[in-house]
Amino acid sequence: MSMIKGKDTKPEILVRKFLFSKGFRYRLHDKKLPGKPDLVLPKYKTVVLIHGCYWHGHEGCRYFVIPKTRTQWWMDKIHGNQRRDEEHTIELKKAGWRVLIVWECELKNDKRENTLNKLLKSIGRK
Repeated sequence: MSMIKGKDTKPEILVRKFLFSKGFRYRLHDKKLPGKPDLVLPKYKTVVLIHGCYWHGHEGCRYFVIPKTRTQWWMDKIHGNQRRDEEHTIELKKAGWRVLIVWECELKNDKRENTLNKLLKSIGRK
């Protein structure tokens, strides 16, 4: 598990490049905010969380498959991730931040353009 990246993942870089090309400037993994969000857009008081479907337990997603071995351990780990995600989201919202979540499966080739355009509209600029 030490080889699993927590920062600079392919989905994260894809979103970062897209937003940068549209003129958005952001901070990465701001340690001052709960959960160190992937992207922080201070001008828009918005944070973008880019979740991997497996690690964050995306329900109903074909990329979230429960392992056959050590099932209970993995489920505890994933439920812990989900609990922390929820806590951090609540803390960010209480602090006045808008929280946008982009799932890894939404960035696959067939859905990417639609997802990124929705993200632009959600941030508040086309």
